Amino acid sequence: MTTEAGSAETSSARERIYIFDTTLRDGEQCPGASMTFEEKLEVAELLEEMGVDIIEAGFPIASQGDFESVLEIARRAGDVTIAGLARAIPADIARAGEAVKPARRGRIHTFVSTSPIHLAHQMKKSESEVLEIIARTVAQARNLVEDVEWSAMDATRTPVEYLVRCVDTAIRAGATTINLPDTVGYAVPEEYAAMFREVRERVADSDKAIFSVHCHDDLGLAVANSLAGIAGGARQVECTINGLGERAGNAALEEVVMAIRTRGDVMPYETRVETRMLTRASKLVSNVSAFPVQYNKAIVGRNAFAHESGIHQDGMLKNASTYEIMTPETVGVKATSLVMGKHSGRHAFREKLKELGYELGDNQLEDAFKRFKDLADRKKHVYDEDIEALVGDEVAVAAERVRVLALTVIAGTGGPQKAIITLDIEGNHVTKEATGNGPVDATFNAIKAIVPHEARMSLYQVHAVTEGTDAQAEVSVRLEEGDKAVTGRGADPDTMVSSAKAYISALNKLTAKRGRQHAQAAASA
Repeated sequence: MTTEAGSAETSSARERIYIFDTTLRDGEQCPGASMTFEEKLEVAELLEEMGVDIIEAGFPIASQGDFESVLEIARRAGDVTIAGLARAIPADIARAGEAVKPARRGRIHTFVSTSPIHLAHQMKKSESEVLEIIARTVAQARNLVEDVEWSAMDATRTPVEYLVRCVDTAIRAGATTINLPDTVGYAVPEEYAAMFREVRERVADSDKAIFSVHCHDDLGLAVANSLAGIAGGARQVECTINGLGERAGNAALEEVVMAIRTRGDVMPYETRVETRMLTRASKLVSNVSAFPVQYNKAIVGRNAFAHESGIHQDGMLKNASTYEIMTPETVGVKATSLVMGKHSGRHAFREKLKELGYELGDNQLEDAFKRFKDLADRKKHVYDEDIEALVGDEVAVAAERVRVLALTVIAGTGGPQKAIITLDIEGNHVTKEATGNGPVDATFNAIKAIVPHEARMSLYQVHAVTEGTDAQAEVSVRLEEGDKAVTGRGADPDTMVSSAKAYISALNKLTAKRGRQHAQAAASA
């Protein structure tokens, strides 16, 4: 069994791979992904807490805002290395040096193009001119900081003979890290690994620098190429949270780290990254960049530890390692999710019923399972409440315990928004008034004032049932309390009224589920 083999080995038997995170630089260059000053500080703080070795905090010459954010991150940093990017231009290098100066460990990362296509069409320089630029600018950076990284932009489309000369020049000028990036996502793993081996073998002083990979995902090979580069001798990986970056993005940090951890049997390496923080980091970067994480994204996607296929669910219930090569807890996910849908089997359906508090006989189970399959064919999402309804739950009766009688909402630019609501609680009419950050928040605050609870709202969703401005609004509200989760729905031409109905529906179901579980616990005592 090779699952998470890396975690079973002693660290002394494994070589260290340095994780260089460029979410705040290359990631932020992704169109539409710009972050505010405060957001950058928050991301940097989490990256350091997570155990990232180097944070490329930005491109100081790009703007005053970028300079100030790199400067502040450098001031706040502990032992993590803070890098600032600089073109092979004296002004860039000076600005980067100034920005990282407050850091305990500061690095200037300077780069220049080396491929024929870049030299001809972008640089408009000869090979000898670029060699002179490398020697001059790397030396300038080394006079400012002890830690200098030099990158050969478009290295994978650069002839190896010339690339060797460039690397040799950079190391002689004082570079301590050599990055050979696949800037345009052109390489395949075998040739990328071979490039590192050949360059390291042919450069006399290659042992004086750490070699680094930086791969883009234009052909979907960024992570594979990064791991191939490690096999070729690189010991630093440049990556981003969620694979954020220009065009198709960069190698995803979470995928690189978990590949090394999970396949330690074939990759005798280790990183300092605390993997249980990966999901948290993914959510933070997704929120601040406004870039959603695709559902089937490896490691941190919503479906990464979700199973709907009946065959898979059956295996998971018998032994999780049948279909999961890592545990969800190792990446910060609470637990595996068995998603109920048309592909689910009897085993998973029976376990879901037990989870909901039902024990059915064989005939009852078969009848309920048939009705579940019929529903799953018609309904895209099958919720716990749908399954409860299938087995004749008493939720329908409990749903009327609390009802909305009247609602008045005062909203507008004047603020604060206010809601006055009257509820019928088992025949008693109660009215409360509350304010909030918007009319929905005010409405929910008023309800909570009448029906106090500790449930957390994990979903609020509105959609129009039909077209037009007079369309009926359908609202879904999901509440979570401990290990219990319920979804309530409400529909009304008035969105505020449908919101109140949905919230009350969820509270009623939560109360009913809580009561049923208490009854079962008492019966088994």
